[in-house]
Amino acid sequence: MILALLRAIGALAQPPLRRVVGLSLLLAVLTFAALWLGIAALLYDTVLFEWRPLDWLLDLLGGVTVLLLSWLLFPSVVTLVMGLFIERVAAAIEALDYPGREPPRRQPIGEILRASLRLTGLTLLLNLLALPLYLFLPGINLLLFLGLNGYLLGREYFEVVALRRLESAPARSLRHRFGGRVFFGGVIIAGLFALPLVNLVAPVIATAFMVHLFEALRAESFPLTRSV
Repeated sequence: MILALLRAIGALAQPPLRRVVGLSLLLAVLTFAALWLGIAALLYDTVLFEWRPLDWLLDLLGGVTVLLLSWLLFPSVVTLVMGLFIERVAAAIEALDYPGREPPRRQPIGEILRASLRLTGLTLLLNLLALPLYLFLPGINLLLFLGLNGYLLGREYFEVVALRRLESAPARSLRHRFGGRVFFGGVIIAGLFALPLVNLVAPVIATAFMVHLFEALRAESFPLTRSV
């Protein structure tokens, strides 16, 4: 997996990905700003006190909460926003490292939307439910974040990549068979999203990384088959 991650990071400098990296940076900054402003407006417009010390404490905690919520929700929201560009990243990595593949299968729009919205909604919901644990369990909260989001992001990015080449049932079967490795791949992706600045290009690195992981798992599972 470390080799796959290093290959994914190294691909950022390749010409086919340079424009996507630039777009990723722009979309990531806009997404984080929109999350920050939206969450701040929601929190500050719904809770008001008239006692100055309490207002000051609320403002302080409110700022921390806004930052934490923006950081927690950013991975799933920016992945959804970058849906079309993620497809371009996967195609570029295949062209660079896996030439000769047949064109990817044509995915129905409904399939793409269902998978993206279902996993994004689940990620948002579970992270919001885990928010009290993130706030009040220092030390453990990072492990919880990596474990929860490792599972969710690993599943999300694996499906994005796998469904380009496999039907839903075989893709799901492959993910279940190698569930441990997909999970640890997701933990690596969650770690990328947890790092400031790195998280701005994390969707690109995560997609490239998951292409390499998917190809390795599929080769191990179906050594004699070619791309669909």
